[in-house]
Parts: sequence; structure tokens; C-alpha cells
Amino acid sequence: MSESITDMQHGTLDGLATVAVGQSLRVTVAARDAASGTLTLLCRRDPDEPDASAALPAQTSASAPHQPLDVASHHGLARLLDAVAALPPMRVGVVHPCDASSLSAALEAQRLGLIEPVLIAPRARLEAVAVEQGLVLDGLRIEDVAHSHAAAEQGARLAACGEVEALMKGSLHTDELMAAVVSHSAGLRTKRRVSHCFVLQTPAYPHPFIVTDAAINLAPDLLQKADIVRNAIELAQVIGVARPKVAILAAVETVNPAMPATLDAAALCKMADRGQIAGGVLDGPLAFDNAVSVEAARTKGIASPVAGQADILLVPDLESGNMLAKQLMYLGGASSAGIVLGAKVPVVLTSRADSRESRIASCAIALLLAHRYRQTPP
Repeated sequence: MSESITDMQHGTLDGLATVAVGQSLRVTVAARDAASGTLTLLCRRDPDEPDASAALPAQTSASAPHQPLDVASHHGLARLLDAVAALPPMRVGVVHPCDASSLSAALEAQRLGLIEPVLIAPRARLEAVAVEQGLVLDGLRIEDVAHSHAAAEQGARLAACGEVEALMKGSLHTDELMAAVVSHSAGLRTKRRVSHCFVLQTPAYPHPFIVTDAAINLAPDLLQKADIVRNAIELAQVIGVARPKVAILAAVETVNPAMPATLDAAALCKMADRGQIAGGVLDGPLAFDNAVSVEAARTKGIASPVAGQADILLVPDLESGNMLAKQLMYLGGASSAGIVLGAKVPVVLTSRADSRESRIASCAIALLLAHRYRQTPP
């Protein structure tokens, strides 16, 4: 069933005492009236209490524009594609798609109306992959280059002169592509630091969230973290979260001079208070459990508008962020999309191990960003 508790409005809970913020409820869908769209719920706070009933009009996530977009899990990819269906496709420089997964993903994104691919790779190698996989390249623009390094440089040139609106990583290393993007000679840099965002969705958390930065910045300092937060806030707004909640992660939830991540967290919060970081609600330092669990935060006496309901998790450094994101994907069943912000064009940055759904979701999110940049260039 696609309805969620946050989609239900104007209902009442008959027979249930006042429930405190952070307190758990067991909610069971007892009946659904197809004609009226009303759900009858049975709610229980404690095992010894009788069930309280609620009749609530349901509104599906697909028809609720204020709800954040899902990524590639369950029906989330279909809803994401529905959300971008009315947008014209973006011309994308696909950099060195010389393996089956990256080339087929680019062609699939074209078939779905997300992109108009410009393939930047050694032509002979590209055509060999296409023949081996039974893929058709007829009618596609191919930029014939000597090797992956040249492909990255050519992709950056095409983006800088406006011939493509986004870049998409193929079968080359991340640092090879990003070195070309951030080069001063490429002309793609903005006033912000370039950073990467994982958009993740796991069955254990009620809504999609962003982990940043887990792929670009090794050990960002305070000002670099401020830009990483700004980029993540922009992305969250683009995918439907008007004022995202940003949890600044550390190992503990108290400021400790011996732990630099906690000092950065406190400084970032003060920067937000003074308007230096706008558009989101920041809190930190928060340990991971307090950032994602209301119950954990309540147990530790943390009163926070962010704790337990974070939309963005800012990690202290790349290593911790990469491990966190990969653990969520491989052990927590999280679906993912990967995107780089801070340049003049979005960069679809997926791993060679990523699924087809992840690649397509990343393209869809890049299309939302490209549409925003058409109206408001970064």
C-alpha cells in the first residue's frame, strides 16, 4: 500500500490518550473504503491499552506534491520518473561508457526520455561493447577520443560551452573525471566547493535522506563543510524537501575540544543561526543513532528539531561517509542515487557496481537539477 501516515490528514483518534512526541504507536490498517478512500486504523500505545480507532482520508504519495521524492526502491523509481515526465530531456555527456553497464544505462535513460546522450569515448572500443551487448548506437553523437583521460577533458569542455547540461560517469575512475571537472581551465567551477551526495532510501527509515560527502572531499575543513551542507540543502529542495533537517554527525552528541568534528558541528550551527547557511535546519553534533532515531534522542535527553528525523546526514570525512553509505546499501537494503553538485552542471556519479535502478534514479535527479539550472544558473 502506497499511503503513509504522513499522507493522512484531518483524522481523529478516538479513545487514545495524549501521545507525547517521540512515543511509539502500533498502528494497524483495519479496513479501507475504496469508494471514499478512507482508511480505518487501530492504534495502540501500550500493550495493556485497548485499541483506539481512527478514520482518516488517505492521500497517496504520488498525488502529494509536498512529499519528498523517493529514489529507486519499491515503486519509488516509478514515482520519480513520473515527477520528471513533463520535463524536456537534458543533453548529457556520457564520459567513457566503455562497459556494458554504463553504456546500457545511458541508452536506457535515453529510452525513458531523461537524457539525450553524447557518448565521449574511443569509437572503436565503444562500438565493440555495443556489438557484444547487442546495443544500437545509430543516430547518437559520438565524440571520438583516444582514451579515458581525454574523454574526461572533452566532457568538461562540452559542459563549459553549454553543449551538454550534465555529465555522466562511465567506466573510468571517479578521480579522473572529477579532476577534469574541477580544473581551473575547464571553466566549470562556481563559488562553491564541489561535493557528492548519496540519496538513499532504506526500509528502516520513513523517508529518503542524503549522506554527504562520501566520494569527493577527503577531510573537509569548516568552510568546505559549509559548502557541502549548502549543496545538500539545494539538492533536498530540488527533490521536494522545502526546509531540510541537517544532522551534523560525530561520534558523540556533545562538544568536545579533543574531537574536531564536534567543534565543526557547533560552528556550522552558529553559521546557520547567523544566516551564513540558509534554507535548512541544522543541529549537531549528533551521533548517528540520535540523528535517525527519535527514541534514541529522547533517551539521551536531546531536544532537537532535527534529531530522529534528519533529511541530510553530514559526515565528518569521506572515509566515514563512504563506509556509512555502503553499509546502508549492502547491509541495510538501501537503494541509492549519486550526484555531484557545486559545478556549473550536475555530474551523475555512480559506481560500476551500481544497479540499473540506481543509475536511472541518478539521471532523473540530475534532470531535476538541470531544469533548476536552466532557470537559475549556479
